[in-house]
Amino acid sequence: MTEISSDVIRGYNDTMILYLLLKEPSYGYEISKQIKGLSDSKYIIKETTLYSAFSRMEKNGYVESFSSEAEDTGKKRTYYRITDAGRKYYSEKCEEWELTKEVIERFIEEKYNGNY
Repeated sequence: MTEISSDVIRGYNDTMILYLLLKEPSYGYEISKQIKGLSDSKYIIKETTLYSAFSRMEKNGYVESFSSEAEDTGKKRTYYRITDAGRKYYSEKCEEWELTKEVIERFIEEKYNGNY
């Protein structure tokens, strides 16, 4: 099975995280599980990458963090929620993805046969 290079997907980690936060606030471990599940295990975000993204997006005003007790354990956990600026940024990243996909698809053989 081919895995997705972290170099290829790096620019879209924020998009994936924000997509998940559009639905409801969440915390790091849960988001990493959802990314793994939604990608059928083709992409597993590293913990350092995830928390670096949270830090960067919080600094840019795209997410905000808050502490809350976990329902299952009662321990304090840091949750993240998307902000209005984060929703705008997510929308911009989706538009950027459509353009990126359009350009790259011009360089991909429709029926790649492995003879290259």
